[in-house]
Amino acid sequence: MKPLAGKVALVAGATRAAGRGIAVELGAAGATVYVTGRTTRSRQSEMNRPETIEETAELVDKAGGRGIAVPVDHLDPEQVRALVERIEREQGALHILVNDIWGQHGEPDWDKTVWESSLESGLRLLELGVNTHAITSHFALPLLIRTPVGLVVEMTDGTNEYNASNYRVSFFYDVAKGAVSRMAFALAHELKQYDAAAVLLTPGWLRSEAMLDGFGVREENWRDATEKVPHFAISESPSYVGRAVAALAGDPDVRRWNGKSTSSGELAQLYGFTDLDGSRPDAWRYIVEVEGAGKPADTTGYR
Repeated sequence: MKPLAGKVALVAGATRAAGRGIAVELGAAGATVYVTGRTTRSRQSEMNRPETIEETAELVDKAGGRGIAVPVDHLDPEQVRALVERIEREQGALHILVNDIWGQHGEPDWDKTVWESSLESGLRLLELGVNTHAITSHFALPLLIRTPVGLVVEMTDGTNEYNASNYRVSFFYDVAKGAVSRMAFALAHELKQYDAAAVLLTPGWLRSEAMLDGFGVREENWRDATEKVPHFAISESPSYVGRAVAALAGDPDVRRWNGKSTSSGELAQLYGFTDLDGSRPDAWRYIVEVEGAGKPADTTGYR
């Protein structure tokens, strides 16, 4: 038996990167997974990337689950309402919600103050990276709480501990990640009485499609990029954080994680899963103890 057989998941923002990895690994564990996003085979979003939600759904099927691609702009309440009504009509329940929608496209405004940053791009980032999570939770959670031991995963970049003392990229990026962190905290408070859990989860240095393209490598030869950026040796595939979500979703005592901030690396140590290459990269510990400390790249003891 697959541990998530009979479970229904919604991965909001599953077109690529972490969202795709999560959807596929939930499928590998037997779940029915609704995968949403704005890029389809007939229409492309402002991200201007080739990946589509149909491809993600097919990968879920190939992994052993059931993938259902639904084009959704999560800034449009009526589209999200219709999505949840469809899930209720077709499945009768929702057990797992992953809020993975993000609004960064192109190069971020590294180390730019609020007055140096593009106001238009910054506000758009907040809309896509924050408002979408709130809208999706508003409509999806009434269905999720009907079944005990529901799970909500708020995806972010960086643990609470790390982000509390480190400026993250730029004003708008920092604010967006801080807002998602607080969302997980608030949802944990609101879900506790319904026997459900909200968890804040971060991958490490993610080998997303865009990241690989930026380095001019593929997943098969990603280590070649360490010649330019040695610390990239701690990076992880999207499957790794996907396995983290699947492990949480399959834990009958997942409520112990309610309100907590964690990472793929931490969960790998606890649940025993690995990345595609059999390793267990612990990126956030590495970032603090090696990269942040100015030490040469050396993943010994960190993957």
